[in-house]
Amino acid sequence: EPGDRLMRADHLYDFIIEIDHNTRPRIRRRGSAVFLHLARPGFAPTAGCVGMTQAAMLHLLTRIGPQTRIVIR
Repeated sequence: EPGDRLMRADHLYDFIIEIDHNTRPRIRRRGSAVFLHLARPGFAPTAGCVGMTQAAMLHLLTRIGPQTRIVIR
């Protein structure tokens, strides 16, 4: 099946925050479903997402809300 599965044995997707990327309108082959998730060991690259430590993710989750704008530079 195409696409990522959110249930993973490696726990990378135990916490995810979707980033509003290529959603309105969705443009084919421009990527979609880009989100923040837990990092791989050694911060190995992701497929366009942003990996972070569980501590950083939990810290962020206590501080964001529906109006929070996440900017990746």
